[in-house]
Amino acid sequence: MKRLLLLVAFAACARHEPTREIVVGEYGSLTGTEATFGQSTHNGIALAVEEINRAGGIGGQKIRVITEDDQSKAEEAANAVTKLISSNDVVAILGEVASSSSLAAAPICQSNKVPMITPSSTYPAVTLKGNYIFRMCFIDTYQGPVLARFIANDLKAKRVAVFTDVRSDYSTGLAAAFEPVLTSLGGTVVARQSYAKGDSDFRAQLTSIKASNPDVLFVPGYYNDVGPIAVQARDLGMTAPLVGGDGWESPKLIEIGGRALDGCMYSNHYHSDDPAPAVREFVTKYQQRFGARPDSLAALGYDAVRVLGDAMRRAGPNFDRAKLRDAIAATKGFNVVTGVITFDENRNPIGKRVVIEEIEKGQLLLRKTIEP
Repeated sequence: MKRLLLLVAFAACARHEPTREIVVGEYGSLTGTEATFGQSTHNGIALAVEEINRAGGIGGQKIRVITEDDQSKAEEAANAVTKLISSNDVVAILGEVASSSSLAAAPICQSNKVPMITPSSTYPAVTLKGNYIFRMCFIDTYQGPVLARFIANDLKAKRVAVFTDVRSDYSTGLAAAFEPVLTSLGGTVVARQSYAKGDSDFRAQLTSIKASNPDVLFVPGYYNDVGPIAVQARDLGMTAPLVGGDGWESPKLIEIGGRALDGCMYSNHYHSDDPAPAVREFVTKYQQRFGARPDSLAALGYDAVRVLGDAMRRAGPNFDRAKLRDAIAATKGFNVVTGVITFDENRNPIGKRVVIEEIEKGQLLLRKTIEP
């Protein structure tokens, strides 16, 4: 899922003598167009690192985090990974949030044989860059069909318009996974329109979409675009609900879109009101530490550190990158906030649930939980 880069690189300070800490270099989009992605993921990572350190670290070595900002630019993702590998002797990298940035970084990690775990890039091709690339989230070829079935079966919608960001691998990929399943269920794509990252006026496309009289407007984009799209759609008199994917997830979404988003829905990785003990414990700790409720980006960042830390322990003392890669790949039945992690042959977690969230009166409500 998502545009802004959050890379966390675990590196030993010295390779020839025992060290008392593992240096963590975090390079991510803490500013820029999708900054809330990076800020939330950063907080989740920080919380998990603090917990590992309080418990004695990894084999007695604590983790220290070094943080830089890539300003939501995919080209900077490649530069960041190159720097972390060449200058910091990293043993692993966490990132990116946005699929386009993960696609830029993954080949560099693969060629240098440095394990990489993206917390939340959902575009399927990310992990196909090589056997050192992993992810924590479900992928778009699963998320897209889930949304298609929800629209067709739960919303009973037949006529769907699709509005994609042509500059986003995430947006175009999710739409491509969505459409064939929708049509197989008797739905019809009555309009296709596109925009590009950085656009602010969507009225011409929305006017064309309105003329097609859709039951649902499917917008597989990021929150900073979805908010204005919803406002302008309502200003044009459109009443059909907007439905989208996990790229909508941000505390800024409702702030930007306001009441124009009432009745709109999107898929997500978890909901903070889930009564599961692991979720309740995480939400409580996060609120105590940061004074806010954690979104799914925070949860996935937290989970990624826990999976990586567990793999480090299993890789044994003085592990190298190859041993760590093998330990990550061997992760099986590991309980985290967003589910249970077992990696398949393409290093994607299998059997993760999808939640559908609905916005009503400015509040984010759990509409449905879809088990694998």
